[in-house]
Amino acid sequence: MEALLDIPLDLDEAALMAAAHVPPDSEDAQDFRQLVATARQVGRPKAVYRECRVEVAGPETVRLEGVPFTSRALRVQLEAAERVFAFIATCGREMETAAPPAGDFLAGFWWDTIQAALLGCAGRYLAEHLSGRYGLAHTATLSPGAGDAAVWPIRQQRELFRLLGEGSARIGVALADSFLMLPRKSVSGVHFPSGADCAACRLCHRVDCPSRRAPFDPALWEASAGPAG
Repeated sequence: MEALLDIPLDLDEAALMAAAHVPPDSEDAQDFRQLVATARQVGRPKAVYRECRVEVAGPETVRLEGVPFTSRALRVQLEAAERVFAFIATCGREMETAAPPAGDFLAGFWWDTIQAALLGCAGRYLAEHLSGRYGLAHTATLSPGAGDAAVWPIRQQRELFRLLGEGSARIGVALADSFLMLPRKSVSGVHFPSGADCAACRLCHRVDCPSRRAPFDPALWEASAGPAG
């Protein structure tokens, strides 16, 4: 188990303004820039991961370090993997303490955009760390609840948190009864060796997803997430 607590911030102000639909010469631009400055001061993105051996336990089940997960997509994706890296990454609880007032909906939307960027910093740093430390040429990720509901049910967040033990507390992430994480801009899942990008995106039917990074793959869906043959 290793926690990454000193992840550098890489916030592109111009890209953030574009994502939040704030014209750089508008009256809102100064307020937005102040929020970015605040995030640079208080933001502490973090991640924790654990190297796990993989054991295939059935047509729709794998065990990671003895903890069972039921997902045919996960089972198929990890069939050739000897090890994976279970992880949680987060924008950091510090961002919640500096959030704009609850009634300021526009600033809240801007802050949400900035928090997502901090989570992106954590995710990229984790991937680069794993690649450098373990010599991984290429990895993909799957996360409980990402993509179509049938891919990897979100309720299995509970098993993932159990697998990572005290790691979630070390980076300040808690699991709610709804299986959502707090802070909201957090993500969990597994990194695994793969020659293709974005396994969750390739298994998701949602056409208008703003976070899509790879097209839906009907053949992959049929093989790993569709009705069992």
